[in-house]
Parts: sequence; C-alpha cells; structure tokens
Amino acid sequence: MVGFSAAVIRRQQFLLRCLGGYNISSKNISYTTIKMQSLVSGGSPDFAISILRSITPSLDSSRHKGQAGKIAIVGGCREYTGAPYFAAISALKIGADLSHVFCTKDAAAVIKSYSPELIVHPILEESYSVRDEDKKSISAKVIEEVDKWMERFDCLVIGPGLGRDPFLLDCVSDIMNHARQSNVPMVIDGDGLFLVTNCLELVSGYPLAVLTPNVNEIGGVTILRKGGSDFISNGDAVGAVSAFGSPRRCGGQGDILSGSVAVFISWARQCSAKRELSLSPTVMGCIAGSVLLRKAASHAFEIWKNSVRSLEGTNSFSTGVQGGFTRAFLSLLLGLERDVEGLS
Repeated sequence: MVGFSAAVIRRQQFLLRCLGGYNISSKNISYTTIKMQSLVSGGSPDFAISILRSITPSLDSSRHKGQAGKIAIVGGCREYTGAPYFAAISALKIGADLSHVFCTKDAAAVIKSYSPELIVHPILEESYSVRDEDKKSISAKVIEEVDKWMERFDCLVIGPGLGRDPFLLDCVSDIMNHARQSNVPMVIDGDGLFLVTNCLELVSGYPLAVLTPNVNEIGGVTILRKGGSDFISNGDAVGAVSAFGSPRRCGGQGDILSGSVAVFISWARQCSAKRELSLSPTVMGCIAGSVLLRKAASHAFEIWKNSVRSLEGTNSFSTGVQGGFTRAFLSLLLGLERDVEGLS
C-alpha cells in the first residue's frame, strides 16, 4: 500500500512537470499559497462564498434561454450511467439553462429515463460494437455530430462514467481537441483523468482546462484537488477551501462537483467579459463549486444523517423520499439573492 501511494505521488509530480506545472519550492508560489489560503480556507469560508455570489447571475425578464449556461457532459457507458446523470442534473440544479449528455447508445436510454430535462445524445461507441474497418468512419461521424453543438456550449465535463474502452477514449480525445480549438472550457474528472494521464497534450498549455483529482488521482493545468481540504491552483494562484462538508462519503459527490464547477466557470467567464476579475474564471469557478458542495453536504447531513446520498430519485420532490444533496443545493442557492440559514 505504501509503495502504491509513493508511485501515485511520483506520477502526479511527473505530470505536473510535463504540463509546465508548479514548483512548490518557488518563493512566489509559496507566498501566493499563504496569501490565498488566508482568504479562502480556514474556519470561515466567507471569501469563497463572496466569489460564489459575485459570479452568479441575477435573474431578470430580459434574459433568454441559454444565457445562464449550456453545459455538456461527455461520459456514460453501459456499466456507468449514474455518474453522467449526477453531473448533468447538478448543473441544472445549480442554475444552468440546458444540460446535454454525450454517451454510448447502451447508456442513453437509461440516462434518459432518469430525467426528461436532460438532452441525451447516443453517439459514442465502444470497441465491442465496432468492426476494425469501421472505426475510422464511425469516429468521423462522432466528431461531425459533436461539432454541430460545440459552439453552443459554455463548458464541457469530460469523464463521468466514461469507462476505459480504447476506441471510446480515442473518440473523446478527438472531442477534447475540437473543444480546445473552439476555446470551450473543460472540466475533467473520473476516467477523463486516466485519458489525460496517457495523453498529456490534450490539456498541456490550455488555461481553460480544469482537472478535479482525488488525492490518489492525477493533477493538471488548473487543479481542483479533492480531499479533506480542496486545493485549487492554476500555477499563478494557489488556495484551499476547507469548509466542513459531510462525514458521509457517498458515491456521486465528485460528479456533482464537476457539473457544478462547469456552471460556475461559464458564469465566471461571462463576468470576465464584462469586467476585470480578481482571479481567473477557472479558479473562481472551482472555488464556488467547492464551497457550495461542502455547504450543501453539511446541510444535507444535518437533516438526513447516515441516510444521506448524492441525489434523490427523480420523483423525490413529489414523493418525499429523503436523503439528497439536491434539496440542500436548492435551499442554499436561494441565499444567493437573500441570506438563508446554512449559507450566510
């Protein structure tokens, strides 16, 4: 176990160096770390919450559908359908107007059945269903279909429920390259991190890429490293969000975080286009998503204790099924316009 942990750490350090990453012995980075942590971490998350408030758009009658964010999840295969759903539905719960899922045909019907609000594209294929002589043409069709939508998206989430099928990963690599050419931000999580680890050029030097590793996963360009405290860095600024979340570590929270961060990044970019931000949009989006998830998790655990889980079933609002972060999200988001208990 010790040897495995050491190997993981060495691999993380190697990737950071390859990506032109962060020399933690640097005096400048050390100073920035101290400065940022004094603002973002500690017992009071006031600075992180102020960032969340500052980038969240106000609702008014002049806005039209799509202005609050159009998010796309790239993931979902026959084994994993929950993760892309968690990421996509949390984006809608946060406040995005539209949420798409690009998944395999086997996963599409299942994901559609979870919620009619999601726009599901069953365009991805796995190796078992594709003959070798057809792979080139099918890959081209996948990119052609994604390209129809790419310019409309404000952010992509790559990896929830993706799996590690070689042909599927090749297609997703092409999607990431097209997203980069279109200057679309990407939040990379789950098996997307596995893909990036083996293909560094997908994110190297791209400032709109955000990677969300756990302590035993791999870091990248802008990092939101999940753990006891969430550490965030884009190479220029380093900070941590340490607000207490929930002792209940149920599955799906990372997927919720990825979907949330995608929305906040899209909102932060809108703010950046209007005025100078104190931090980069990717860093601000990570901080906002992290503190909101932690506060929601804490709020949910106070109510449901050990029965809390990542999201309630799709009929929970009408049937009263207990145990989801979504309700906590909703109650906390009301506090963006007025103070409510649990956020202020």
